[in-house]
Amino acid sequence: MTETLPARTADLPAKWTPGEVEGDMYRRWVDAGYFRADPASGKPGFCIVIPPPNVTGSLHLGHAMDHTLIDVLTRRRRMQGYDALWLPGMDHAGIATQTIVERRMAAAGEPDRHAIGRERFVEKVWEWKAESGGSILGQMERLGDGVDWSRERFTLDAGLSRAVTTVFKKMFDDELIYRAERLVNWSPALRSAISDIEVDHIETEGELVSMRYGDGDASVVVATTRVETMLGDTAIAVHPDDERYAALVGTEIEMPITGRRIPVVADDYVDPEFGSGAVKITPAHDPNDFELGRRHDLPMPTIMDETGTIAGSGTRFDGMDRFEARRAIREELAAQGRIVAEKRPYLHSVGHCSRTGVPVEPRLSLQWFVRVEPLARSAAEAVRSGETTLHPAEQEKRYFDWVDNMHDWTISRQLWWGHRIPVWYGPAGEVVCVGPDEQPPSGDGWRQDPDVLDTWFSSGLWPFSTLGWPDATPDLGRYYPNSALVTGYDIIFFWVVRMMMFGTYVLGQAPFRDVYLHGLIRDEHGKKMSKSKGNVIDPLELIDAYGADALRFTIARGSNPGTDMSLSEEWVAGSRNFTTKLWNITRFALAKGADPTLPLPAAADRTDADRWILGRLGEVRAQTDELLESYQFAKATEGLYHFAWDELADWYVELAKTQLDDAATAPGTRAVLGHVLDALLRLLHPITPFVTEALWTALTGRETVVTAAWPTAEDTGAAVDPAAVTRVADVQRVITEVRRFRTEQGLPDRRSVAARLPGLAEAGLAGNETALRFLTRLDPAGEEFAATATFEVTTAGGPVTVELDTSGAIDVAAERARLGRDLAAAEKERDQAEKKLTNPKFTEKAPAEIVDGIRSRQATAVADIERIGARLAALPESS
Repeated sequence: MTETLPARTADLPAKWTPGEVEGDMYRRWVDAGYFRADPASGKPGFCIVIPPPNVTGSLHLGHAMDHTLIDVLTRRRRMQGYDALWLPGMDHAGIATQTIVERRMAAAGEPDRHAIGRERFVEKVWEWKAESGGSILGQMERLGDGVDWSRERFTLDAGLSRAVTTVFKKMFDDELIYRAERLVNWSPALRSAISDIEVDHIETEGELVSMRYGDGDASVVVATTRVETMLGDTAIAVHPDDERYAALVGTEIEMPITGRRIPVVADDYVDPEFGSGAVKITPAHDPNDFELGRRHDLPMPTIMDETGTIAGSGTRFDGMDRFEARRAIREELAAQGRIVAEKRPYLHSVGHCSRTGVPVEPRLSLQWFVRVEPLARSAAEAVRSGETTLHPAEQEKRYFDWVDNMHDWTISRQLWWGHRIPVWYGPAGEVVCVGPDEQPPSGDGWRQDPDVLDTWFSSGLWPFSTLGWPDATPDLGRYYPNSALVTGYDIIFFWVVRMMMFGTYVLGQAPFRDVYLHGLIRDEHGKKMSKSKGNVIDPLELIDAYGADALRFTIARGSNPGTDMSLSEEWVAGSRNFTTKLWNITRFALAKGADPTLPLPAAADRTDADRWILGRLGEVRAQTDELLESYQFAKATEGLYHFAWDELADWYVELAKTQLDDAATAPGTRAVLGHVLDALLRLLHPITPFVTEALWTALTGRETVVTAAWPTAEDTGAAVDPAAVTRVADVQRVITEVRRFRTEQGLPDRRSVAARLPGLAEAGLAGNETALRFLTRLDPAGEEFAATATFEVTTAGGPVTVELDTSGAIDVAAERARLGRDLAAAEKERDQAEKKLTNPKFTEKAPAEIVDGIRSRQATAVADIERIGARLAALPESS
């Protein structure tokens, strides 16, 4: 007789409703200080600094991926007893922020920044930040980020500003920072240089114009998509081995419109097979031309001002916008008979400013640069020596391609929002760099450089500036180098390499022990998400609909190192089903008295199912540890998913139902079920923190799972029992075959039928007969039993025969009708496939994968016909 136990599901609602509890649960975690690090704790240290989102940004799927994976690592380390710091913060996002504020001012009809002056404009940006900036921080809470909010940083806060000035001064004194005229990406809309990452290359319909320079034998034809740049041409280049132009090399050719004479030079850069084999050289407005101009010591006149207006050309086109001038110059060349050919539209890639959407202009400009060669060499050596490990290792090639071939870095921006360059210029041409503890020079004629630093300069210091450097703080001593960096492979150059360079230069030590580079999130068809395609997914909407855990689980399950993942709302909905499954099995366990504090039964008293599930728990725990240590998030999550759903829910819980109804096995089963659920919920907590918190606290009665101990080999049960594993596999095989037979025969799920199971004891499965019959609705055979259907199941212990009396259990007429419909459909499918496969026009012209698909459909249909025919033949003549 089974004992009566009080149900403990009262603490758990019938349904998991994440939207109603996640917010309060997260605030309770923060208020309790669970995420706060303590360098004096005596625990081993672990630190990850957040890839700082822009102050202008909102949570998108890229953030959601970064934050989910970082939170998995940090929560697990915290449970393992580490002093775990996940440090939050934001980037001031110079261009994006300044653009937003300027647009707001224009929309409000306010004077522009030049009218109100630099000081007032910067005040307005700070006002905007206080009012509207940083909304992403609240959105991070929605995702469940376990960050230490007491250590939140901002790339323009006082401490980080001090760090930036200190590094600039050190690099200036070490001659690693210099000022020079170089070609840069120039945004006419922003009136500033911008970095490569802020340039989007877009296929654009333009024009390719071929025009003749010079006359008669002393002429060449050149082609360009930017006719207006011809005003700045200073040479024509041909290949040294191109016999067509050998006589012209070293001579001069007269340019149309300007009348200037420019030299013909020979250079290997020119491809003699492309176009006419001659190219116009505009050193101040084309990166390749700039390098060629330096090699041949050519003049480099700039013929556009900072707004993209033609200026200084000495022609009537001065004062025209570059696109207006393009049309006007083309028309004048045509009037002079200089146009040889025009191709319009001409599709080509044009760089656009990602912030304004306006085409960028390569422009010769006086800027500040970092001499990167020695810094890049140190960053490369840190990886080559093993000081820093990249995950996956395949990303090393991408990393070395950057660090081994870096060009000097443009760090100045013609903006007002950002770290102003700490350099002063004197009335007599003096140049003074001022450190954070030094007073700038004063007196008449002294002025500070008006430019600010590239945002990537300050974010490159992030791994140590956020810890208090340049001061020797406890945080810096404890948490540098950071334990790991988690970010996308697409910003290896723009951020990862820069942090590696600064860390090895400033502190003599690489900033990370591990760098995990994940892929990008794409839509369910593998396409890049974009607003124009309408396939962008808002993570906040997914959280609203399915809960944070469902989104996090989907991301973790799809995050394979270095490869892109696809994501759809349907998959997030599937993950929500998983959290629901966890909820339901835990409620069942509580209702049946499952309790992790109960002692596990002695090994001799455990059932086969107990031995099997405890052994699997140990294996899954070890596998999860191994995979998470090597950043194999997808495999770890997949393993936990299948253990929880396929093994625990689908099999052990079902097998345990009969054990819980038996007074002899019920106490041990409650202990085993509680023990397994306890460990499973702790293993899942870093991935699905909210639902596991609700379930684990209800199961254990303890305060929180956030600081619970991570499962270890000592507390996850016994070693694997091979004999029990084999017997449970045999039981599963018999149950599966009986269920398949019932389905094929149309036996209702709840209809019990009498059965005999010869061979069960001989196969060593007698102890599992009760559970087997319960899960297959097979009653013991009575005296009047007469088998109407018989089949055999092969098991490791020997054959088990299943004899069933299905008389009266099947509506034979209805079953014949149903099977007849299925047979007709299968025959139709077979005939259609055969028709295509016997048609040479199809098999010879269709892609191989399509033909293979049709063959597969044909084979499936043939197998279905045989199976259905056998079932029809096995039916009795009448019901």
